[in-house]
Parts: sequence; C-alpha cells; structure tokens
Amino acid sequence: MNKQKATKKQISITEGSIWKSMLTYFFALLLGAFFQQLYNTVDAVIVGRAVSSDALAAVGGSSATVVNLFVGFFMGLSTGATVVISQFFGAGRKEEVSKAVHTAIAVAIIGGAIITVIGFGSASWIIKAMKTPPETVEASTLYLRIFFLGMIPNLVYNMGAGILRAIGDSRRPLIVLIISCFVNIFLDVLFVIALGMGKRGDVSGVTGVAVATVLCQLLSAVIVCGILMRSTDSYRLDIRKIRLDRGMLSRIISIGLPAAFQSTMYTFSNILIQSSINEFGKDTAAAWAAYGKIDVVFWMTMNSLGTSAMTFVGQNFGAGKMDRVRKCVREAFAIALIITIPMSILIILGRSLLLGIFVNTDAVIEIGDQMIRFLAPFYVTYIGIEIFSCTLRGMGDALIPMIITLSGVCILRVGWVLVAFPIVRTVQTVEWSYPITWITTSLLFFIYYMYYTKKKKIR
Repeated sequence: MNKQKATKKQISITEGSIWKSMLTYFFALLLGAFFQQLYNTVDAVIVGRAVSSDALAAVGGSSATVVNLFVGFFMGLSTGATVVISQFFGAGRKEEVSKAVHTAIAVAIIGGAIITVIGFGSASWIIKAMKTPPETVEASTLYLRIFFLGMIPNLVYNMGAGILRAIGDSRRPLIVLIISCFVNIFLDVLFVIALGMGKRGDVSGVTGVAVATVLCQLLSAVIVCGILMRSTDSYRLDIRKIRLDRGMLSRIISIGLPAAFQSTMYTFSNILIQSSINEFGKDTAAAWAAYGKIDVVFWMTMNSLGTSAMTFVGQNFGAGKMDRVRKCVREAFAIALIITIPMSILIILGRSLLLGIFVNTDAVIEIGDQMIRFLAPFYVTYIGIEIFSCTLRGMGDALIPMIITLSGVCILRVGWVLVAFPIVRTVQTVEWSYPITWITTSLLFFIYYMYYTKKKKIR
C-alpha cells in the first residue's frame, strides 16, 4: 500500500506524453522556486520598507552575491547526484540508487561544514574586497556570517529535494517549501516588526531576517530527511548508511564538479559586475538589489525548466529511450519560448510597480527602471544556455558545457567589464555584458548540441 502511494507521487517520465508530464513536473518545481524565492523577497521587502534602503543593499547586494558563489558551487556539484540518481532510477538499478542517495547526503553534510568554516572566516574580507558601500559593510558582513551558520541544513535540504526530484517527485519538495516559506514570513514579522529589531538600526534589522532564514532552512532539512527516511523505495534514507561510496562519489563528481566550477565562475563574473555597480554608490547598489529581486522571477523559471529537462533526459537516457531524449529537448525549448516572451513584456510594463514593492526612494526607482528596460528584452537570448547545458548534463556530459559556459559567459563577461568599463564608466556599459554573453554562449551550445547528438546517434 505504501509503495503504491509513493508511486502516485512520482510523475511518469519514461512513458506517455512528454510535454504534459514535463509541464506538471515543471510547474511543481516553479511553484517551489516561487516559495523559495518568496521568503527571500519577504526579507527584502521587510528590510527595504521597515528598515532602510541601506539594509536592502546589505541583504540583496554584495552578501547575496557571495552566498550565490558558495551555494552555487555546491548546487552545481549536487547536479551530479541528481543526474546519477535519475539515470539509475530510470534503468531500475535499485542498489545503485541507494548508494547514490547516501553518498549524496554525506557530500551535503561535509560540504556544508567546509563552506561554513570558509565563509564565516572570510566574510569580512570578501565584503570589503567587493567595494561594498561603507554604509552597508557592517550589516552585509553580519548577514553573511549568520547565513553561513545555517549552511549544513541548507545543503542537506537542497540535496534531499534534488533526490526526490530525480525520481520524479516534485510535489513533496514543494510542500516543504510552502511550509518553510510561511514560517519564514511569520519569523520575519516577529523579529523585525513585532520585536522591534528593525527600529534599532540596519544591523539589528538585518540580523532578524538572517536568523529567520537560517531557522527555516533547518526546518526544511528536518522535514525532507524525514520524507526520505519514511520511504519504502530504493531512495530510502538510512542514517546509519550515510557514507561516501568511492565509486559513486567518483560518478557524482565527474558530472557535478564541472557544473560546480561552471556555477562558481558564473557567479564570480557576477561578483565583478556587483563590484562595478557598487562604484556608483548606494542608490545604484540598492536599485541593482531591487532589480535582482524582480529579475529572479525569470531565472527561477528557467532553472526550474532546465531541471525538468535534465531529469526527463536523464531518466530516458538511462532507460535507453533515445527518441524520447531528443523530444524532451524540443518540447522544453517550446515551453521556454512560450513562457519567456510574455514574461519579459509583463516585467517591462509593470517595472515601476514592481520596483515600488522593494523601495520607496525616487532616485533608486529611476535607476532600477532603466535597468529593467535595458535587460528584460534580452531574456529570450538566454534560453539556449539553460536548456542545452541541462540536457547535456542529463546525458552525462558535463565537461564541455562547463568549458562553453566558462568561455562564452565568464571569460567574455569578465573581459568586457575589465576592458570596456574603464573606458566608458556607465551603468549601461556594465549591463551590456549580459546580452553579449547570452547570445554568444547560446550559439556555442547550439553548435555543440548538434554535434553531440549526431555523434551519439540520438535522433
């Protein structure tokens, strides 16, 4: 009976209509990403409106970029576990699935501990090295240190949710996110408003939202581990079996490490962008932070679709159904286009209203308005990067996608900022680094994808 119930929670990936199953899976991921982002957005709204725009810059500026650097590396590494588990699960190899699950959780615990130590110790130096405006240095550093203290539960939750999604279950991770989101909202209001931490200044207000976030990450980790431990299927988690299996770790790293390095370099280039933005002062830094909270709607949509494509390709590739692999890619692209174009238009048309949610300073809103009008029309040029890189990883190829991203996004973006920005020191010069690298990298991925599928005879 329990096994029958468990199977109903999983979406059919290797059989039936691809686009219907992919949409169901994708919308669950997207809704989950929405709730995950919602409590980050609530943090931004509360500090931006109930504390100050300086506090918003502390939470959403340099500190957020640094968090993305460390977490992004691990999430890239965890992609290896997701791909390996989805391939073994699609092939029905239960023993390998179990080994991969316990190795993945061990990686999360060890990786979380390492990131906590490195991040906590280097927080102050990193924040200053990024040329963070003096008004936000103290609050940014404190937010970063508190966030790093919750890194183990953060990574355990994300790895556990990734395991569930790898086997086709996107519903239960969504439920966990909804619970943690509402708990986070309650704690934000309790700490910052009800207990008056926001009235005591930027540092106190930022402390309140940081502690609320860490507590919610701990809650999410406990719930998702409970789900895995109660399972009766091959992905069941047994605390006593959590250890690093050498063979499985090697498989996970071979796929995950290039993705981790890719994510790290991508974020590193964004750190350089953030440093350039910081040179224009606190209003521009606050506008960039506010724009980032709006911009993230597009990114979480593409990330959810990319994860869907990777999982569908991974399971069908593992099951040897190559005709469905190619069809997964085509249908993921169609969904991406149908979503991206209207989303870009809506963000542009509602830009003033959206910016007003986070800030109430006219100067900041004016700067953010320009950022949206410039960047949102180019979102469609990014689609190829997400879909092609994720589907190639789903088939087990992570090295070349890393090289393509490293060349087309990271090196080109860094080169643009280092060469063009000193010549024309404007915000728009910095902004141009995005569409230039998106277009270039999408073309590179298209060429390689056509070569790879022809070589592997995936038709």
